[in-house]
Amino acid sequence: MGLTKSDLFSTEQNELALVAKAFAHPARVAIIHFLLKTNACVNGDLVQELGLAQPTVSQHLRELKDIGIIQGTIEGPRVSYCINPVKWNEIKVMFNDIFDQFKDPSLGSCC
Repeated sequence: MGLTKSDLFSTEQNELALVAKAFAHPARVAIIHFLLKTNACVNGDLVQELGLAQPTVSQHLRELKDIGIIQGTIEGPRVSYCINPVKWNEIKVMFNDIFDQFKDPSLGSCC
């Protein structure tokens, strides 16, 4: 059996790509902004906030939950979501590590 394309890259590169993919849709960015602003929410609040259909919001929440950026708790018929602080800090470190590798071209030669 041949290699999948993801096998050509490191675990860190694949993880960073998955996280970047989650941030690649404006609805998911809006969800993250809303959760950061409110520090918790109910799914119905997101439908009103985003102006998207309930199934669409649920799909975006599932994408974010699948990679661990958000976590949810079920209370009766309602699900409350919030940022997962552990995963959020891991993501911060991941992006900072890659951004910190950049050498300012004004300090030396660049192409």
